[in-house]
Amino acid sequence: MLARLGRTVARYRYAVLAAWAVIALGGAVFGGSVYDRTQPLDGLRPGAESTLAQARIDELTPTGEQLVAVVSGRNFFASDLVGQATQIMFEIRAIPGVVKVTDAYTAGSGQISSDSLSSLVVVELSPDLSDDDALAVADQVAAALHRIDAPQVLVGGALLAERDFGDQAIADAALGESVALLVLCGVLVLILGGLAVSSLPLGTALATVAGTLLALTGLASAVPVSEYTVNVVTLLGLGLAVDYSLLIVSRFREERAADPRAPLPELLARTVATAGRAVLVAGLAVAVALSGLFVFAEPLLAAMALGGALVVVLATAAGLTLVPALITVAHRRIPAPGTRTWVWRRPARRGPGLLARTAAFAQRRPAAVALAVTAALLALSVPLLHVNLADSDARSLPAGSEARQAYEAVQRDFAARYPQPVPVVIEGAADVPVVRALLARVRALPGVTDVDLRENVPAQAVIAEVKTTGLPAGEQAQQLVRDLRALDTAVPVLVAGPAAELIDARDAMGRRLPAALAVVVAATALLLLLLTGSVVASVKALLMNLLTMLATLGVLVAVFQWGWGSALLGFESWGALDLTTPLLLFVFVFGLSMDYEVFLLARIREEWSRRTGDDRAANDRAVLAGIVATGPVVTAAAVSIGIVFLGFALGQLVAVKEIGVGMAVAVLLDVVVVRGLLLPAVMSLLGRANWWPSRGVAGTRPVVGVR
Repeated sequence: MLARLGRTVARYRYAVLAAWAVIALGGAVFGGSVYDRTQPLDGLRPGAESTLAQARIDELTPTGEQLVAVVSGRNFFASDLVGQATQIMFEIRAIPGVVKVTDAYTAGSGQISSDSLSSLVVVELSPDLSDDDALAVADQVAAALHRIDAPQVLVGGALLAERDFGDQAIADAALGESVALLVLCGVLVLILGGLAVSSLPLGTALATVAGTLLALTGLASAVPVSEYTVNVVTLLGLGLAVDYSLLIVSRFREERAADPRAPLPELLARTVATAGRAVLVAGLAVAVALSGLFVFAEPLLAAMALGGALVVVLATAAGLTLVPALITVAHRRIPAPGTRTWVWRRPARRGPGLLARTAAFAQRRPAAVALAVTAALLALSVPLLHVNLADSDARSLPAGSEARQAYEAVQRDFAARYPQPVPVVIEGAADVPVVRALLARVRALPGVTDVDLRENVPAQAVIAEVKTTGLPAGEQAQQLVRDLRALDTAVPVLVAGPAAELIDARDAMGRRLPAALAVVVAATALLLLLLTGSVVASVKALLMNLLTMLATLGVLVAVFQWGWGSALLGFESWGALDLTTPLLLFVFVFGLSMDYEVFLLARIREEWSRRTGDDRAANDRAVLAGIVATGPVVTAAAVSIGIVFLGFALGQLVAVKEIGVGMAVAVLLDVVVVRGLLLPAVMSLLGRANWWPSRGVAGTRPVVGVR
């Protein structure tokens, strides 16, 4: 089937190129509008307790968005400051859409720092405002507050922070794509030996990303799409498209060198039948992994998974159709390895590549290498035992963001004296004995400093604001939420707030993670079994991918949670990893690791099927021959995709930087350490058992094996 596809693409190459040109042009013209259709997504499903609690609070006492401002740098009691600030507070109250202003100048709130050099202002907007109208009012309020004659006036709040997240995500995507494409262009020219041939993977990557943005634009009218989805799509699309393109181009050059007199359609048929099979299986593996995440994940992760699945499908389709069509048109501009070009001033040195040298070393000392590499990867994963997962808040914005600075100023100057309470909804009137007894038990809980009842709540319910020390989603607040939910109550009780949301998100991930992992692992194992015909090879690949994943997450904990190397990467650690990072990285790392495993195993299996003998020496020769043949393209793909990921690591959003750095680390570990050392060492130790349950070289073949 794949060979027929190669011949068909060669025959109708201009029609294929025209179809992809229409897709790319449509994406370039209309795909950019997806940024205008993105929206913030909740990290929780509607049925989570904290979500239900917040919905009930909004029903009982509808409130709008809140802005917070910290006025600092001058003594609060300075007469000219008091006079000017008082006038501005009254002006803010007069702005249409502002319903309440709480400040120490006119409302007597007493929210003044202990050194009297800072004061807190809270502005509540009307709940009837749309998102755009609320932002317009927020800008008016911020402009008025900035007129206060103080050394520093910081205005923030969830509304402004969300806008900063969106704007920064777009800026990071633009920067990441620009840097990645620029550097990638130079690297591909050096790797492939010419400008024309390097344009094949670059053109494929651009067409893939443009097509996915076009699909996301249409998708955004039916389901919510977040800014992070766009970042993930561009990152994954660039990487996979370059990977698949390099594999197809490399195999074409090999087939042409082996049979220079063969007709071009026949060369394309052989290329797509061999390398195309690896691309198809690898793409299916990544798509299945993302589909499993989409089915079982919360809304934010599900949106990312859906966008990622779209880009994987398009990248695979481009690798099987667009790249062969481009090769058909530009095959005379694709130099053979070692050809003298303006890039390669002299013939390339004929010798083993990096992976071939490391593989030969591993085969000479298989037991020692396997033990040492496994121990090293497990050592890198040790920090994962101390991981702290939390929802990204304003602290994950760039250090220069005003919304982040306002958040940090509030926590520094006012959190201890004016802690953010944990909202609790009690379905019952305040004067009912059961409710009074329940409130008394709440006041007696460990860590509770005070309990206030919110005013203007309908008589059938009570909203209690339970105060404790520490951050809104800190350990003390989380323990309080657990204690509140553990109370044996005679009336319904719901707990809301950041700490409750974090607990619900962790619990949801813990409940759904096994199912998602089971789908990913089972489907990937089945694909590998179809490719190799070996249960052992499939299980071995899954275990190696798991080692790569654990080591990558351990490195991320050390870098982003502990802050090791944060200055070099240009960010300030906020003491946690984003809650979505581990699961999202698991799917991406698992999928990309499977890419390289499939590339190598497909060729090793091909070499094994050609050889006579059934002993360990024959197995070692097949493994080494497969790595020698595929190692250069895997190394080139790893370098290219690593550049793409590091380009996104230049962004300012910590959550996106985590993904970029994590993917770059995973590619480095997977290609150099796992595929270069551990894979050949383990395959050498296993010998013929690598291909169990086969009966020997001549008596077996994988279900979709090579001919």
